[in-house]
Amino acid sequence: MHVLVVEDNALLARNLAEVLQQGGHSADFAGDGPHGLKLALEQDYDVLVLDLALPGMDGLEVCRHLRQQLPRRLPILMLTARDTLQDKLAGFDSGADDYLVKPFAPEELLARCRALALRRQDYQLAVGALCIDRRSQTAARAGQALKLNPQSYRILLALAEAHPRILTRSELTRKLWQDEPPDSDALRSHLYLLRQELDKPFDKPMLQTVHGVGFRLDAEA
Repeated sequence: MHVLVVEDNALLARNLAEVLQQGGHSADFAGDGPHGLKLALEQDYDVLVLDLALPGMDGLEVCRHLRQQLPRRLPILMLTARDTLQDKLAGFDSGADDYLVKPFAPEELLARCRALALRRQDYQLAVGALCIDRRSQTAARAGQALKLNPQSYRILLALAEAHPRILTRSELTRKLWQDEPPDSDALRSHLYLLRQELDKPFDKPMLQTVHGVGFRLDAEA
């Protein structure tokens, strides 16, 4: 597990570092909001431990920026000395996944981080450079967010879940429209729109047509 800890209390940060290292995990640290935001956007972490009261930019603002700018879903555990219901709701509204009130036992923080990391694995799906987040229903290729309409997203998700198997046209049609497919060849139109987002900006196409069989994703693209 690779964790980013954004905490301006140096003593607490050192204690967290020891707990994470003893548990066999690695961690990066930032002591203010802007630095933490920069690291979270540039690196791939399993969990972000984010203090609420930070210099430069508070934890709520960092959280909101990440939810707006980061194409993948990063689990966020917010730390704070504030324990009112209003404070907790503000944290969740900003996009935090969990909330821990100071003081706390370091072992509890580690347990919560592990739970968040496992939860992330449940709703994230990767095929090569493609990352799909089932919870937010978003996708990114090589870190670049894809602007998909609902049907394009469902096609991409079906292909990713089936990978490396080929999905036939009839299988894709059933996944999109069950037993009531449209009269027109709507699938062709949706595949075209998907390719515009998934493949056009890149050198090598990921969505492949296997003639006479169906469609698949190329994880090497």
